Amino acid sequence: MEETDLQLIRKLIPKDKELKTLWDEHLEYEEKLDQLNKRRYLSTEEEMRRKEIQKLKLQGKDKIEEILRRYRADL
Repeated sequence: MEETDLQLIRKLIPKDKELKTLWDEHLEYEEKLDQLNKRRYLSTEEEMRRKEIQKLKLQGKDKIEEILRRYRADL
């Protein structure tokens, strides 16, 4: 994400519970992906889990972007 997006997220998190939940999930998915990506080899199950986490992270990011667009439109 761009720095301006990150700044807006930090500003809005205390006011928007949905955004906070989505952001916390995003960070959790990022950490899980980092752990999986550090491994040299992944089992089939781990690879499937990695792909699922990537999808969930992307869906969450899309929702975060939608919330940010709404806030920008109100400015």
